Amino acid sequence: MLLISCPNCGSRDETEFHYGGQAHVAYPENPNELNDREWAEYLFYRDNTKGAFAERWLHSTGCRQWFNMLRDTVTYEIQAIYPMGTPRPSTTAPEGATP
Repeated sequence: MLLISCPNCGSRDETEFHYGGQAHVAYPENPNELNDREWAEYLFYRDNTKGAFAERWLHSTGCRQWFNMLRDTVTYEIQAIYPMGTPRPSTTAPEGATP
């Protein structure tokens, strides 16, 4: 069970949160100009990173606010929690790991 530190409410059990997918996915500038293939890529194609991965989370049973989390997909270690709209924090890979 993960213990997630909400930026507004503090540490809470993971059952209070909902995963919102990959963070920092830009909405298309001209959505009316996209063909079906481009829409499909925007909607369904996401990174499947092994290691540090930026995710969006919603504190659904608490403050109902969205935030970003940088989490290791192998160890589930939460490396950073940061507000929506801010850039992904840089991480340093452990010695011997490949970025």
